[in-house]
Amino acid sequence: MPFDGIVTRAVTEELKQTIVPGKINKIYQPTATEVVLTIRSQGKNHTLLLSIHPTYARFHLTGDTYVNPQEAPMFCMVLRKHLSGATIEEIEQNGMERIVTFKIKTRNEIGDLGQKLLVIELMGKHSNVMLIDEEKGNIIDSLKHVSMAQNRYRTILPGQQYILPPAQDKLNPLETDGEDLIKKLDFNAGKLDNQIVSHLDGFSPFIAREIVARAGLGSGNAYADKYMDVRSQILNNHYSPAIYRNNKEEFHVIALQSFNGETISFDSVNTMLDSFYSGKAERDRVKQQAKDLSHFIKNEKNKNERKMKKHLQTIKKAEEADHFQKKGELLTANMHLVSKGDKNISVIDYYDPEQSEITIELNPNKTPSENAQGFFKTYQKLKTSKKIIEQEIIKNQVEIDYLEQLLQQINVASVEDIEEIREELREEGYLKKQGKQKKQKNKPKKPVPEQFIATDGTEILVGKNNKQNEYVTTKLGHRDDTWLHTKDIPGSHVIIRSKAPSEETLLEAAELAAFFSKSQNSSAVPVDYTKIRHVKKPNGAKPGFVTYDNQKTLFVTPSKETVERLRSN
Repeated sequence: MPFDGIVTRAVTEELKQTIVPGKINKIYQPTATEVVLTIRSQGKNHTLLLSIHPTYARFHLTGDTYVNPQEAPMFCMVLRKHLSGATIEEIEQNGMERIVTFKIKTRNEIGDLGQKLLVIELMGKHSNVMLIDEEKGNIIDSLKHVSMAQNRYRTILPGQQYILPPAQDKLNPLETDGEDLIKKLDFNAGKLDNQIVSHLDGFSPFIAREIVARAGLGSGNAYADKYMDVRSQILNNHYSPAIYRNNKEEFHVIALQSFNGETISFDSVNTMLDSFYSGKAERDRVKQQAKDLSHFIKNEKNKNERKMKKHLQTIKKAEEADHFQKKGELLTANMHLVSKGDKNISVIDYYDPEQSEITIELNPNKTPSENAQGFFKTYQKLKTSKKIIEQEIIKNQVEIDYLEQLLQQINVASVEDIEEIREELREEGYLKKQGKQKKQKNKPKKPVPEQFIATDGTEILVGKNNKQNEYVTTKLGHRDDTWLHTKDIPGSHVIIRSKAPSEETLLEAAELAAFFSKSQNSSAVPVDYTKIRHVKKPNGAKPGFVTYDNQKTLFVTPSKETVERLRSN
């Protein structure tokens, strides 16, 4: 994902037009790697995200909402102390590097004016956000502290002098023309895209490959011309923000002429970035928070699958019960032909229409009668165990289905949904319950299913875990509302708050049901729908499990775009 120097410049230039000057009204730190600022500018509120996520480091305006911790982290408190009510006066990029400085006018406790710098450095796992006193050049605090032991070149700790990362001694594209670039390239050495990256500041392999593709097998002049085309767009801020989809998703602000696949264009760089990253970082946060939970559920599922394997082996053996009964009866009928010490006996199988001969293996240490009784006991034991194991297999399958559904729910969960899944596992006895003190502190809340609005304005509710599913189906839905669920596939309970939804709304709700299911990435997903009055929860059933009838089935292909559109409605 190339959040390179070119994208950094495009975002910076757009932010200058959007939030400068801008008053910082609110400051939050939802996670250890994210800072969110609410900025009032040009009569509007804007939400600016600064993220140093090791994979998704970035900064841009966002429409996403974030869940903030009950107690603000220390860095957040420092930012609030120094920047609340302050004004962003300038935003500057350091050359074409991924380092951006927000120059902010502040007032101290006694009302004196001052200048603070909020610097974001986007450098993968070494990314950071720092608050700096411009006059002294000292670091007031940073999102990530870096000691001398971690980095000999510079220390990032409160009170230390702020030093820029070491220069890479590359050419600045803003000051380098095509001829200057060609002089640096060795056409005999090949791998021209790598050479471009090594010589030009802010150019990622992604955009270097684009220049090479445009130039094809042309001469040095062709490479110079194609580079100058890109440089002209950068200098004039003429960007074409777009998301590119083929086997994977990519984005850039320079149009990819060589790309074959789906292209989604945007009018704004910030909107494009928000669309691209929305959900990805959230999924990563969920993945981190649910790592132990997912591991636990997978272990439980594996245990049950091993148990199921043993049950099926027992059933297979139990199917031989009639064979032992037959041996016992044939031996009893031919008792006069057997003596203690015989290892086997061959008799006529009068159950066989052809009256074939059968050999019965015997225990020579037992009498003929004891051998016959042994066969009958084995028959009874296998017959009884078969009934018990058949019941156990049903229970076992229910358990496997339940655990599989939980895994699916984790895949579509938000951070808030995870705690509800954790609480459900406590209630079901899989996890230890919280201590009394903690339990009293965290009083149970009503589940909050996700709300969507259909194109015609109809409300659609989606349960994303079993607590939400039960709440949606048994508490929120009216008996004449329409209920949807993927057919024989783990997924969400979906409710259309309408007695007679339109066909368009029905299809949109079915897409939501398919998207929030195990078949999210499949096509022609079967989705059943019926009235809530036909949906029942059997006594003693697992959370979220229901039976239903009078259903009809739709086949839909889920689309992320549809989900986002209905969500934004």
